[in-house]
Amino acid sequence: MKRYGLIGFPLGHSFSAGYFAAKFAAEGLQGKCTYENFPVERIEELRRVLPEDICGFNITIPHKQHILPLLAEIDPEAREVGAVNCVRVAADGSFRGYNTDVYGFEMSLREMLRTFPGELSSLKALVLGTGGAAQAVHYVLNKLGIAYVEVSRTAAGAARLAYEQLTPEIVAEHRLIVNTTPLGMYPDRDARPALPYERIGAGHYLYDLIYNPAETAFLREGRRRGAWVKCGLEMLVLQAERSWEIWNE
Repeated sequence: MKRYGLIGFPLGHSFSAGYFAAKFAAEGLQGKCTYENFPVERIEELRRVLPEDICGFNITIPHKQHILPLLAEIDPEAREVGAVNCVRVAADGSFRGYNTDVYGFEMSLREMLRTFPGELSSLKALVLGTGGAAQAVHYVLNKLGIAYVEVSRTAAGAARLAYEQLTPEIVAEHRLIVNTTPLGMYPDRDARPALPYERIGAGHYLYDLIYNPAETAFLREGRRRGAWVKCGLEMLVLQAERSWEIWNE
């Protein structure tokens, strides 16, 4: 039996366990592979919580950056991002870290922007939030040549604005808006980032890393105004499949 799993805290919102259970059933791997949730409140508890025969695991909040000191090796892309969400366990029990969020977000975003009229380098983005997930978004936007501004509760110069600094003109100019915060996640469905939504329109692309619900209040506001919208479900599926490839290379 090959064992895989997910670490983080809390794990009530986890997508991965259900996804891999369905995958194992569809591919005839039941009884051969299992995927479990392992709540880890403090990263120092990781070795005690994980079973000794674990083959690989995913990482969610708040440990995508906390895990770094525990890794024997870090994939160059994950090192540049500064966050890891996938670990392959070597035969000697050591950990090698990867970031499959990058792959999932890039492939999903590229598909969304197929309709963008012009070069991606002419597109400007707002990235809402500054946590571990935002680091993968930054990496992909840099790779695609899309200039971006971070948005947080507190400002830090021209590259990071506070929400109260977002004027209608700034929102109109930045036609790609990516939400990496948990605002709007189930069960708090009515929460949304504080934006001047009246300047969002048909030329905008709104991407929310949240997948539950499939349409957050943030996306609903964009759709009502004619924007292209997308939730994080496709990204999650893509990153999960990339994790599976890494564990079985």
